[in-house]
Amino acid sequence: MHVRFSRGVITIAIIVVVLAVGISVGLYHLLKKAPELAIPEASCTVRTPGGERDLDPEQAQISATIAAVAARRKLPERAVVIAYATAIQESKLLNLDHGDRDSVGVFQQRESQGWGTKKQLMDPVYATNKFFSALVKVKNYRKIPLAEAAQAVQRSAGGYAYAPHEEDAKVLAAAFTGRVPQAVHCWYPTTKTPASRPKTAEARKQLARALGSTAITTKKRGWLVAAWSVAHAEKYALSRVRFSGATWSNDIEVEGWQAGEASGATQVELS
Repeated sequence: MHVRFSRGVITIAIIVVVLAVGISVGLYHLLKKAPELAIPEASCTVRTPGGERDLDPEQAQISATIAAVAARRKLPERAVVIAYATAIQESKLLNLDHGDRDSVGVFQQRESQGWGTKKQLMDPVYATNKFFSALVKVKNYRKIPLAEAAQAVQRSAGGYAYAPHEEDAKVLAAAFTGRVPQAVHCWYPTTKTPASRPKTAEARKQLARALGSTAITTKKRGWLVAAWSVAHAEKYALSRVRFSGATWSNDIEVEGWQAGEASGATQVELS
């Protein structure tokens, strides 16, 4: 007995077979890419006795820059805390090229309000210097509530909004000023692109723009430089930072700084 299938049944069968083959091929290629897809994004973690905070690399770089500019200007940690709380509220510690009206940059400063040109304000070193120049003119800025000090600089429509970020700002300040050693740890993937040679000379040049002299005169200053270097590791293809007997490595399986070979407290080694 011959069984005859209608043209519609045959068409459906063909469609099912084609779909099955397509799905199989798609799954095959997806599984081939699975190890690559599983690679996490670059990230940074700050750990201090006051708490732990996660940052993305740009946020860590901005944080490190703010601390370095403050050190160059010989400002107290309180100034750094105020700057961080302001930047968290204004831009989430990102160098934004847009904002309300003509506001741009980390602190969302406005060209029309005399802060500088857009190009200048998009430079975190310049923007931070402008912020601190205004902050130090605020009477008793070290003692008055953080929101009052920040608002005196920013003149925002919602000046109350800075206060909730104070605790986060304190954790970041303790780490990036170098007061708490070994507090900044970052990791970035290197498997997606060919290995690059460390750009240590360029890293030191850019550090000097924010910090001025890169000489290590105290351990605190050394840990500030070390934190800045780790935060900028992806940007300058750094895989290792060493200071005062401790080593940071760009190794996802290593958590935090590790005790390493004895190294002096007068130089931060990059490689």
